Amino acid sequence: MNTPDTPSATSTLSPVSQALPLAGLRVIEFTHMVMGPTCGMVLADLGAEVIKVEPLTGDNTRQLLGAGTGFYPLFNRNKKSLALDIKHPRGLEIVLKLLASADVFSENFKSGSMERLGLGYEALSALNPRLIYVSHKGFLPGPYEHRTALDEVVQMMGGLAYMTGRPGDPLRAGSSVNDIMGGMFGAIGVLAALQARHQTGRGQQVQSALFENNIFLVAQHMMQFAISGKAPDPMPNRISPWGIYDVFSVKDGAQIFLAVDSDTQWQIFCQAFGFADLAQDARVTSNKQRVLAREWLLPELRSRLAAQPVAEISAVFEREGLPFAPITRPEQLMDDPHLLATGGLAPMTLPDGRATRVPLLPLTLDGERLPLRLDPPRLGEHSEALLQELGYSPAQIEALLAEGVIGQASPSP
Repeated sequence: MNTPDTPSATSTLSPVSQALPLAGLRVIEFTHMVMGPTCGMVLADLGAEVIKVEPLTGDNTRQLLGAGTGFYPLFNRNKKSLALDIKHPRGLEIVLKLLASADVFSENFKSGSMERLGLGYEALSALNPRLIYVSHKGFLPGPYEHRTALDEVVQMMGGLAYMTGRPGDPLRAGSSVNDIMGGMFGAIGVLAALQARHQTGRGQQVQSALFENNIFLVAQHMMQFAISGKAPDPMPNRISPWGIYDVFSVKDGAQIFLAVDSDTQWQIFCQAFGFADLAQDARVTSNKQRVLAREWLLPELRSRLAAQPVAEISAVFEREGLPFAPITRPEQLMDDPHLLATGGLAPMTLPDGRATRVPLLPLTLDGERLPLRLDPPRLGEHSEALLQELGYSPAQIEALLAEGVIGQASPSP
């Protein structure tokens, strides 16, 4: 069996890959959309060989438009693509051969789907007792598990949309937060199961779920109620614990978030902007007083700052070590100087041949960012190479292609 410190004999890892903590780990994933692919992306970025098994028509995520356009290239980098007809006996045979020597199987299909294909946990555990089987679902087993879940569904029923929107106007968060975090928790579960396997020699089943992930996100508000006895207000209506903690509209309609969250910072702020009268005003000496004075204090500050450009305000706050943030759109981050300087954006070639940049995992190991080793694969890009590793001859591979059992990528554009 492959283990993180025992690379597969058939593995062709680069020196960079071999230096990564999960080098030698083989992951077979039957995933689509965001949650399952995120789990595989995390494991792949950490060095695992992740083989994405796709239908001959490809993961539907490849074709999404609008807000889903970026799903496939982001969450499927550092992976290999094997395109095959899993319902064909010879297609299933290929998958079982892969799983016999794999370390992890990852899936995010509806309950019962894998069992109907002969790829349920019990069957695969019997085939490979060291296999870790991770499932990404809408709900953990219980009264809701039969429901169809989406990120938006669990945000609505799990209190997050209520907390994000204004009263009477529930609003989903501006990212696939539950899908992404749910996949991350799946990866954490895999890492825990790998550690357990070092001790027991056996794999186990890991489950992660959208709804339970959402509950974890709103747990702070649940505990606020448990402690205070008062239902939490939606974030736009919350009472801030700091007097100056808001978005300000300034010159030319630009916006900037400014925070002054201590009495020391208040004095620094007033001195930096020449607000000596406010620094000496006994009504706003302490943070508690400034919180209670927000009704008149914030309009006063908005009026004083309104004619100043964002760049000038930012420069003062940065110089003085005060918290601030210009309001930034996602597309502007492609040229963010900090991300570019620190290696947080990696060059990537999309499946259609276009070049772009992609954000890496937000962590370093031994001072280094985890690299992009493989661009998001074209459909079936690695089918032939993977079958060769399993011992299939060129003639057998040609026959499988002719029979429509496997698919092979066309040349790059």
